[in-house]
Amino acid sequence: MGLLSEGNPLSWEETKKLADHVREHGINQFINLYHRLKDRQGDILKWGDEVEYIIVKFDDEQKVARVALKAKDLLSKLNEKELADPKGVKSLWRPEYGAYMIEGTPGKPFGGLMAHFNLVEANMRYRREEVTELLASDECVMSITNFPRLGAPNFTYPLHLPRPEDPLSSARSLYFPDEAIFPGHPRFKTLTRNIRMRRGEKVSIKLKVFKDVNTKLPVEGAPPGEPDVVLLDAMGFGMGCCCLQLTFQACNITEARRLYDQLAPLCPIMLALTAASPVYRGYLTESDCRWNVISSSVDCRTPEERGLSPLKESKFRIAKSRYDSIDSYLSPEGAKYNDVKLTYDESVYNRLIDGGIDHLLAQHVAHLFIRDTVSLFSEKVHQNDNEDTDHFENIQSTNWQTMRFKPPPPNSSIGWRVEFRPCEAQISDFENAAIVCFVVLLTRVILSYQLNFLTPISKVDENMQTAQKRDACRKEKFWFRKSSKSTEQRAACVQLNGAPAGCATNGKAGEQAHLNGTAKLNGQCNGLNGNTNNTNGIHAQNGVDSDHTDTDDEENELFQLLTINEIFNGKPDVFPGLVPLIRSYLQSMEVDTDTHCTIEQYLRFIQKRAAGELITTATWIREQVLKHPDYKKDSVVSERINYDLLKTIQRIQEGKHIEPALLGQGNHSKTKDFIPPALQKQLAKTGCCEDK
Repeated sequence: MGLLSEGNPLSWEETKKLADHVREHGINQFINLYHRLKDRQGDILKWGDEVEYIIVKFDDEQKVARVALKAKDLLSKLNEKELADPKGVKSLWRPEYGAYMIEGTPGKPFGGLMAHFNLVEANMRYRREEVTELLASDECVMSITNFPRLGAPNFTYPLHLPRPEDPLSSARSLYFPDEAIFPGHPRFKTLTRNIRMRRGEKVSIKLKVFKDVNTKLPVEGAPPGEPDVVLLDAMGFGMGCCCLQLTFQACNITEARRLYDQLAPLCPIMLALTAASPVYRGYLTESDCRWNVISSSVDCRTPEERGLSPLKESKFRIAKSRYDSIDSYLSPEGAKYNDVKLTYDESVYNRLIDGGIDHLLAQHVAHLFIRDTVSLFSEKVHQNDNEDTDHFENIQSTNWQTMRFKPPPPNSSIGWRVEFRPCEAQISDFENAAIVCFVVLLTRVILSYQLNFLTPISKVDENMQTAQKRDACRKEKFWFRKSSKSTEQRAACVQLNGAPAGCATNGKAGEQAHLNGTAKLNGQCNGLNGNTNNTNGIHAQNGVDSDHTDTDDEENELFQLLTINEIFNGKPDVFPGLVPLIRSYLQSMEVDTDTHCTIEQYLRFIQKRAAGELITTATWIREQVLKHPDYKKDSVVSERINYDLLKTIQRIQEGKHIEPALLGQGNHSKTKDFIPPALQKQLAKTGCCEDK
């Protein structure tokens, strides 16, 4: 959810008066932080996942499922292990927006070894079991993106009713009671109240209903003149959704900016592949994903900023919510694809330039800082800009975009990082682990092969909307960059020579190489920071990608509309496919048998889902609703349908039910809780287990 400062929250009027103060000092803090850490080099690859969960309570007698508002009590118990042994725990637990939500991460990051891929699923399984042990027999922890009847009558346990007319209510929602907001930290209700007050009205989230033969129009609560709209009116409808996120540590700022840019065009692609949320407020909708729902749920723009009235009080017209896809690339090679005019405050931009920040990074930060703070604590108003970063993080952490560029925290061993944020939470630990490992492997392939996925921002924006359409994974096409011959040449060189440029292997059977990319190799960082790699005539220098030259731009039509299948599995003479590129990369790596088996299971799953042989979670949920005997072809997901759907999901995640359309005939990876002792000894000898 972002920065959780301790203290007493200010009222909106007090916060509003301090907006410029936070902005000014936040910029100063970033400039100071940048100059302290811009030359930091040699950080090893570390990465980790974040999975958000919903706690569900079943009433088996009445055949009803509700969200259980017990996150605060659960977290107090889950955090006991961390308090007792901060460095020894296998998992970390944090609050999320909903009083029925928790967020789990590994106890410590995974590293740059192939064997770490075999730990992910086991750690996710451990997290689920850890929570389950604390639940009653009629409760279940679920990694589902959205509770289908969130906002429908009586969806909470204990039961609470909305108070739309109560002036003390944070949400003032017709459907979402304040008690469903996490009560253990004031940030969440403060954000809810201040976003509504800054906007000047409640948030307005509009989804088209899935029209079936008996769908009643207007939908209950539909806005005037929009009879087919399912209206959601509170931050909780968006921030009360769950997602799957990843964070990577880069070896330096240059590599972090490169990864940020190269992963950004893949965000809508991964959103479509992981689509998992077609039901809102108990209605089937035309959307398969949570993204626009969350975007609208925190849209604090005033009518002037939204272009609904002339600018008088506000400074800017702002095209997007503060939760949306990125608006600009950060690396020099990405600059020419920034084809959408970026809104930013000239005075803030000039302050950054005068402070020694380059143009691309200055406009990025200045764009983030067109937003006002929407949550401020009295204890954090006055800070030391040479040491503190809370004002910078206040704005940075409330710009929720598909990618997040993350400077190192002050006085920390943590390096420059990027966060990958689009993926929806999947039902099973196997699916979530497969998605995580796939994306991490993809970052290694991008850096090793010097791939270029850069796509104009306007086309990425278009892809984000396409990704959320019903069954987009099988039915839609997405703008994607064609590969040049050099892509295939790099893959061929790897297979021929046994190692990609910059990848250290010792050639001994059974010993594992570091994953190329952010792994520290002989004190250098894979040739991306002023080093030069030459591999059979393929030349890459200073991190500039040679996959497409200016000549390529002039001679070829670089971007085509491709299906998800073509992007992941390849299209002849257009693109080799993400999965084949990863397989090519893996051929150069020494991988133990169990890890190889696990990764192969994940890649096959990704391939089959992309090909349409397996369906997305969203499509599967639709099918479960449509074929349910209680479904009246009216778009309504009743209490009984919801109960049966969630019971089936519970059996799937517990391994008690095989769902062939979703997962095939079962997936049995060789995931382990630890790296085998024999391999640990070997790695210790080679220094691969360096803890940094």
